[in-house]
Amino acid sequence: MRWGGLGAGTRPAGGRRSPPGLRTGPARVPSLAGRVALVTGGSRGVGRAVILRLAAEGTDVALTYRREAARAAEVVGAVEALGRRALALLLDLRRPEDVAPAVAQVAERYGRIDIVVANAAATAFRPLTETRDRHVTQTFAISVKALLELVRAALPSMRGRPGRIVAISGIDSLQAMAGHGTLGAAKAAVEALVRSLALELGPEGITVNAVSPGFLRTEGSRFYVERGLGLDYAATVARLVAATPRRRLGTPEDVAALVAWLCGDEADFLTGQTLVLDGGLTIRSPLDLVGELRDPPSGHTPG
Repeated sequence: MRWGGLGAGTRPAGGRRSPPGLRTGPARVPSLAGRVALVTGGSRGVGRAVILRLAAEGTDVALTYRREAARAAEVVGAVEALGRRALALLLDLRRPEDVAPAVAQVAERYGRIDIVVANAAATAFRPLTETRDRHVTQTFAISVKALLELVRAALPSMRGRPGRIVAISGIDSLQAMAGHGTLGAAKAAVEALVRSLALELGPEGITVNAVSPGFLRTEGSRFYVERGLGLDYAATVARLVAATPRRRLGTPEDVAALVAWLCGDEADFLTGQTLVLDGGLTIRSPLDLVGELRDPPSGHTPG
């Protein structure tokens, strides 16, 4: 993705050096200009980052939230500050029957829906043998059934244009994690739906993909490490960074950048895929990790 303008300290044709950071070339045209996106779970973390990135690319945005009205309002303000329109909708995805009316509000407000990002997820982080039926039902309602309801409801507004559907999965769909059995199963189901939806919707010009982030620097990750695993967060991060080929943690902005690319025209031939975004951690053999996980390099600063 190219940005217009001259670099800092370059000399334009007139001979005068432009100040650092001043763009003197043609203005960059946002790659998603004029499109409309619906993002679930958009009040914080990955959802917030995705919304702001899409808005920066020229997209008007509708976001859903369940509890954090103040945070959702802050995201709306941030989008409007970027010159785009934003709408926050209170939506409890544990009640998938409420999805269609919410999507109808978005279509009525904006006249179209081009992008759907299914980001919301929630679960009870317990061993499977201690998980109650209602926890399973709610986890699958939020991640699996809500995805289907979103697609069904948005499809009439997406037809006739290059639609994009992106689901946010997780590494627990691929690897067993303590307390993540129910959510991992739901995310694995989401990835299966992505493949089938891609097959069904591809002939209509709609792509369907998933992004599977690894360990990210988020509030949720800190909570899981400290409360779920009972580990020291800083020490855990140091070990993970040391074991990751890119030698840093991922961020919500990393996920947002990939989602924005998947939503653009350049990704038109990519569909039905789950893209793992973890800095290379999962490509490594467990035997290769043993030494590094035991003793992080001395003097290494976590990324």
